[in-house]
Amino acid sequence: MSIAADRIDQKRDYYVSFAKAMWEEPETAYKEVKACRMTARALEELGFTVETGAYGLPTCVVGRYGSGKPVIGFLGELDALPGMSQKCQTTKEPAVPGAPGQACGHNLLNTAALAAAAGAAAELKEKGLPGTVVFYGCPAEEELTGKSFMARNGAFSELDAAYAWHGNRHNEVPVGKYTGLNSAIFHFTGRTAHAGGDPHNGRSGLDACELMSVGANYLREHVTSDVRIHYCYKEAGTAPNIVPDKGSVWYYVRALSREAVEDTYDRLVLVAKGAALMTQTELEVEFLGGCYDTMPNLVLAEQTTRLMRSIGAPEWTAEELEFADELNRTCSQYEALKAAGALAGGPMSTGVLDPRPDIGYGSTDVGDVQHIVPCIMVNTATYDLAAAGHSWQIAACAGSSIGFKGMLFGAKVLAEAAVELVEKPELLEAAKEEFKASMKGKTYKCPIPEGLPVPQPDGTKK
Repeated sequence: MSIAADRIDQKRDYYVSFAKAMWEEPETAYKEVKACRMTARALEELGFTVETGAYGLPTCVVGRYGSGKPVIGFLGELDALPGMSQKCQTTKEPAVPGAPGQACGHNLLNTAALAAAAGAAAELKEKGLPGTVVFYGCPAEEELTGKSFMARNGAFSELDAAYAWHGNRHNEVPVGKYTGLNSAIFHFTGRTAHAGGDPHNGRSGLDACELMSVGANYLREHVTSDVRIHYCYKEAGTAPNIVPDKGSVWYYVRALSREAVEDTYDRLVLVAKGAALMTQTELEVEFLGGCYDTMPNLVLAEQTTRLMRSIGAPEWTAEELEFADELNRTCSQYEALKAAGALAGGPMSTGVLDPRPDIGYGSTDVGDVQHIVPCIMVNTATYDLAAAGHSWQIAACAGSSIGFKGMLFGAKVLAEAAVELVEKPELLEAAKEEFKASMKGKTYKCPIPEGLPVPQPDGTKK
């Protein structure tokens, strides 16, 4: 066992307690005040130099250890999902009705990155090796803008390489594409009137939203097949007998390249302007931000897959398998997966899969980091095989021994990978050469423009 992995095992109870504390007090994007404070305290206890409010984001925390080159980064995430509170049990029941919950397992994610950074730092110190370890506690991944704001303000450019981890159904390193994204709220303002007695004097913000939705539906026919356009209404009036003077609708535009995201988004803005013209309303576009498509580094993917197999995937106890099996039976895709034989090996993933170049239509702001430095995301099994993404079943597992085992496995993989880059500079150089070839002469251009304010914990923007 490596020094890094041994240090992680020695502090297992510490990291499990930390993950439990985050699970018990989930906070949504840009409001991760407690998570930021807990992470800063843990970094200090682990010997890191700590900065909170880093890169102009109040809930961003960064820890540094060591000195010199190479500089290796670990990407933590602090936020939870709104409305996804769940107890650690096999039936759906919120711990606090309506409260946030760890239905994406960021309590495990943040802890895995923290443990990996500390494990790698310990091994570098004991071996007397040069190098700097940087942990980034990133806010607002679920709104897909946290790392983009950080990058706009200078984060990640100091790195030679970066590692990310995420809980999943399987132990694998994905090497396919996830989509980039733009996010914006379209606000329409008209004027009220009596909907029955005085409708001709009204100018409806809701009508503008609905006309924009019609236009967006027609736009879907004339974009490339990788584009996804989806939305929800934020404001739609108060009573049917009042012409609503205000209406707002929130849109995501996703695609497998920034170029396609930006082209489709520009056309969607034109649709909104047309809706405003048709309804004689005023349009305000509140651009919330965006992120890049992913660009995984195959050199680092092969490295981390090899290390996953060398370390060995966790073994599940009979109680853990029973817990996962009961959760599987509550999932909508259980019968289909069972019929397809996907559950023949049991309710939890075992072993390590080969890297798969699958296309995914979700998004992550890790893509921004992957367009700045060589970076890979490692997945390890932390929940039952039938669980859907962002589900209560994932939240339940994120507070259980299943989640903690997968988390510590992932931490060891990341820690050993970082140390290996220091000890084998030729491997780091190969990762850099691949990154350079993948960028094809382009440079990272942050999708968040200068001047767009960072959301604050109190809901304001500064």
